[in-house]
Amino acid sequence: MSDTPFPLPSTETVIKGARTYARDLAERVTATFLQTFVGGLVLTQPFDIGMWEAAAVGGVGAALSLLKGLVARWRDVTHSASLAKGV
Repeated sequence: MSDTPFPLPSTETVIKGARTYARDLAERVTATFLQTFVGGLVLTQPFDIGMWEAAAVGGVGAALSLLKGLVARWRDVTHSASLAKGV
């Protein structure tokens, strides 16, 4: 029986997990920014929009993010919404 009340993962597992998470998070943040930026340009430049329309811009960004996650799932990357290899 071990001295700890619950088993802890090895240091290697924690570091590898943190590295993978950081890559995945960086990709998602960058992709969402770019998708929302493009959505904002497409919807706000031609129109004089207000608060509710600006909220729709966020919806466009979210929809594009969902589409990206689905494309990642349909590619070889299984069990992840990331396009990065090995995530």
